Amino acid sequence: MSLFKARDWWSTVLGEKEEFDQGCLCLADVDNSGNGQDKIIVGSFMGYLRIFNPHPVKTGDGSQAEDLLLEVHLRDPILQVEVGKFLSGTEMLYLAVLHSRKLCVYSVSGTLGNVEHGNQYQIKLMYEHNLQRTACNMTYGSFGGVKGRDLICIQSMDGMLMVFEQESYAFGRFLPGSLLPGPLAYSSRTDSFITVSSCRQVESYKYQVLAFATDADKRQESEQQKLGSGKRLVADWTLNIGEQAVDVCIVSFNQSAASVFVLGERNFFCLKDNGQMRFMKKLDCSPSCFLPYCSVSEGTTNTLIGNHNNMLHIYQDVTLKWATQLPHLPVAVKVGCLHDLKGVIVTLSDDGHLQCSYLGTDPSLFQAPKVESRELNYDELDIELKELQKIIKDVNKSQGVWPITEREDDLKVSAAVSPNFDSVSQATDVEVGTVHVPSITVKVTLQNRVVLQKAKLLVYVQPPLVLTCDQFTFEFMAPEMTRTVGFSVYLKRSYTPSELEGNAVVSYSRPTDRNPDGIPRVVQCKFRLPLKLICLPDQPSKTASCKLTIDTNKPPVSLLSLFPGFASQSDDDQVNVMGFRFLGGSQVTLLASKTSQRYRIQSEQFEDLWLITNELILCLQEYFEKQGIKDFACSFSGSMPLQEYFELIDHHFEVCRIITHIIHNL
Repeated sequence: MSLFKARDWWSTVLGEKEEFDQGCLCLADVDNSGNGQDKIIVGSFMGYLRIFNPHPVKTGDGSQAEDLLLEVHLRDPILQVEVGKFLSGTEMLYLAVLHSRKLCVYSVSGTLGNVEHGNQYQIKLMYEHNLQRTACNMTYGSFGGVKGRDLICIQSMDGMLMVFEQESYAFGRFLPGSLLPGPLAYSSRTDSFITVSSCRQVESYKYQVLAFATDADKRQESEQQKLGSGKRLVADWTLNIGEQAVDVCIVSFNQSAASVFVLGERNFFCLKDNGQMRFMKKLDCSPSCFLPYCSVSEGTTNTLIGNHNNMLHIYQDVTLKWATQLPHLPVAVKVGCLHDLKGVIVTLSDDGHLQCSYLGTDPSLFQAPKVESRELNYDELDIELKELQKIIKDVNKSQGVWPITEREDDLKVSAAVSPNFDSVSQATDVEVGTVHVPSITVKVTLQNRVVLQKAKLLVYVQPPLVLTCDQFTFEFMAPEMTRTVGFSVYLKRSYTPSELEGNAVVSYSRPTDRNPDGIPRVVQCKFRLPLKLICLPDQPSKTASCKLTIDTNKPPVSLLSLFPGFASQSDDDQVNVMGFRFLGGSQVTLLASKTSQRYRIQSEQFEDLWLITNELILCLQEYFEKQGIKDFACSFSGSMPLQEYFELIDHHFEVCRIITHIIHNL
């Protein structure tokens, strides 16, 4: 497809090992030259700000020294650059640079040079705002219908919108239910902010609603940024798109119509400014950036979409009009007028490849070189093949640096869990309350067949389970040697672990003739801790707010056979109800049906169901394996408890937000 490659007009590589994202590229007449020529402004996460004005001698030339108008190191990472009317009392263009904790507005000016290198450019800081919250992105526009100036709205990492009326801070409001920040855009026709929330829905908020939601009392600027107090915000409209968004852009046809374009992870959406769907397009490749702009055909819109296959697709509404190959993966794309050439496509990659290109079908006249042909001598080929086979066989015999086969019996690792608790509990500094916390001993045995060096044993269990010792070192292990180490496991805090399985990993070096220092190897084994380590028998509960039913394909099994330590022996050996109480205080009840093949787990808290459910399935599988039954299966036929799951996530986020707010106020 050389015929449809993007034609390189000008290109350069920015810095070394710098990183860039979609907000790091901007095209505008930032020096207010008035000739209608755009400049390329690029900021990097390393803090470098660069301004280019390309002047290639001929198409395809690289960057010349005079193309770089300005390069300055601002120290702080640059998240986004924008150009607008950001200074009061004038309609000149100024450069806004967003850092993680600061917003700076600069003027860019050039002075006539007296030497052949041309004009000299410099930036001057006009004002800056120190942010009390970590910024994510920003947008700008004539908020509230102001004339002749642009206001700036910054979205923080915790979902707060901070509005700046040029040199002064206006107000800040939290978006309701915000978990993670999304792309942000401003629609001047409806005077609204458009974003995509972590709930995968497009949301629109009127500027007037944000402005009037603030409190009547006046606080200090820093306090207003810290606390977005006021009335609860309500979205003007929402639309669920079912996927996360890469970017959002607003395009106005005229004063009476505008479109909201949303680039998703798999689809491309076009909405009316009231939230109704105009059209959507399913994309064949994962997109990385996009840029909608008005088409030459009335009522249609062209859209540039870059993807992870280094392709740039041009759509007219949902119709693919052109596809072109790029030499890099674009994370930002813009269109501008450079050096009297209109419609130049400017793309930027995440590692700093900046290219100005145009669309065309200039053929790449590449001809494959002729291959020198010669007659084959089969006798010489047979001799050479035998020599190579002999070399391969010798290497296999000598056991090179990396052997072809792995000897699993070089080191055998096994773990044994004691059937009884420690006579004296090893639990220290526990945070479980007044409940006695037991500990149990686990022994890990290493049996090596050959000489091993620098063997190191690492043991891991799921928190809040802790170990009295989690690593052991063996400098040298002679052949046919056995080493055994022991440690205790106990519950340190009051919540339940995600599982009771532990993992013992041994890393060692095995010396060879060619590598006396040894070849690194890793061996691991897993062990399972008993449920009684974190749980006690308890009276079953007849009622519970959270329930879960497990279906099986085999007759019901007495719970006494599955959990012998949690019930007393009954006359008929058929125990069908059992209660558990975790050391942290939570209670769970397990019921087995006498007539059907079902088991029910119930508790007052949804998160407490998991561990008993997992233990039940493992015990059932182990029970039927001992019976020689191999086709045992479990299933769940109910509806997925997503509502309870999402409520837990929301509660966790609210707790994190409160903690963050307390830390900021310290």
